[in-house]
Amino acid sequence: MVKIRSLLKSTPHDRYTHDEIVEIFRRFRIQRPNPKSELHHINSFTLLVAVVLSAQSTDIGVNNVTQELFKIADNPQRMLALGESRIRDIIKTVGLYRRKAKNITFLSYQLVKNHNSVVPQDVESLTSLVGVGHKTANVVMSIAFGYATLAVDTHIFRISNRLDLAPGKNPATVEVLLKKQIPEEFLYHAHQWLILHGRYICKARKPKCKDCIIADLCKSKEKTCNIPASIIPLEH
Repeated sequence: MVKIRSLLKSTPHDRYTHDEIVEIFRRFRIQRPNPKSELHHINSFTLLVAVVLSAQSTDIGVNNVTQELFKIADNPQRMLALGESRIRDIIKTVGLYRRKAKNITFLSYQLVKNHNSVVPQDVESLTSLVGVGHKTANVVMSIAFGYATLAVDTHIFRISNRLDLAPGKNPATVEVLLKKQIPEEFLYHAHQWLILHGRYICKARKPKCKDCIIADLCKSKEKTCNIPASIIPLEH
């Protein structure tokens, strides 16, 4: 925390004015008024499992395996009864499937034993579960329980640096900087807006600047155009 505070003091935050930040997220809100996670889930437990599975894997790949998995095991007891071997067989097309099968089995055990089979609603308890890191906990807190958290995944980390919106060398720093930059009224949906923007528009290899709703505001050195195809006018 000391290192992050030190970085915050030394990192310039004037690439975008407050009005520009507001306008960026205002446009995201108009474009996607109620963004949803693209990970299929039934309840807070299946969401937790899906997010654990999504590490170093695509949402499409995860959804392909959870379609079968969640029909059989949609709560910790059923997942534990299913067993590591069967879980492994079902999720074997997902990256790191052996480790993930082990983690899902044990976190199910932890939920049954320590949390009365209920997914806890605080970051500290969530991160005490095996295979659940800070990012996963933040995603669950936001999507399952409605907290305004900001989980920095690969897409968010990349575009925060590319756009010079919240430049940082690690996800923890980017998270702190984004929370400092983004007005509270936009914070709840900011995670999904940024993920979807990075996934479909501000792509890693070839950003689709002509289709970007914030191209005229973007300060990225990689930008290939100045004005988006269809501008949503500034509010006055």
